[in-house]
Amino acid sequence: MLDISRIKAIGLDLDDTLWPIWPVITRAEAQMLDFLQPRAPAAAAVFADPARRQALRQEVVRGNPDLSHNMSVLRLESLRAALRQSGEDVGLAQAAFDVFFECRMQVQLYDDALPALVYLAARYPIVAVSNGNADIHRVGIGRHFAANMSAHVFGVGKPDVRIFHAAAQAAGVAPHEVLHVGDDPALDVLGGLNAGMQTVWVNRGGHDWQHEAQPHASVTDLRQLCTLLADSG
Repeated sequence: MLDISRIKAIGLDLDDTLWPIWPVITRAEAQMLDFLQPRAPAAAAVFADPARRQALRQEVVRGNPDLSHNMSVLRLESLRAALRQSGEDVGLAQAAFDVFFECRMQVQLYDDALPALVYLAARYPIVAVSNGNADIHRVGIGRHFAANMSAHVFGVGKPDVRIFHAAAQAAGVAPHEVLHVGDDPALDVLGGLNAGMQTVWVNRGGHDWQHEAQPHASVTDLRQLCTLLADSG
């Protein structure tokens, strides 16, 4: 059961918790391909083919295992590898990435996300805890957060307890005083539990829970989370 009296800060996932991520990635990759196609058609063909794109990504990770948590550098190095292997201008990689990244920041928040951020930020310091590369300030929601703990900046990602503990430290509280909220059972819920936090699973898709360890609460959206905290408080 959730103990509201313990909560002094909120850890909050971003992708698929505040907005659906795959429509964003699909649009961003399409924009990147539109940029590459007239300038580097062979490299564009690699990124247009899911199997070839995934094989290239795995090749880059094998050669640079320290990049596995850094989505931005991983994509940039994949672009460079595709251009290099295609005999095309490697200098195009940064510009192609910039096109992708600009579009990646153009997210569509779930209807419940912004009202929930306003509600929660008025009551707790919120720390973004994400394995993705979204910039909360470029997305336009940075004012609601006390801090942003991203895997590509911190150096490790969820479910490593170190990123959760760093988030607690950024909020100025102990790990057991954080309520971590997110959609991913393994990364968010089990990761948060292992870090000594209370957790709430945001289960927008109506999925069954598949793990022995349980979240302290489950909600279908962030509106329900706010109601849960208000009712329990």
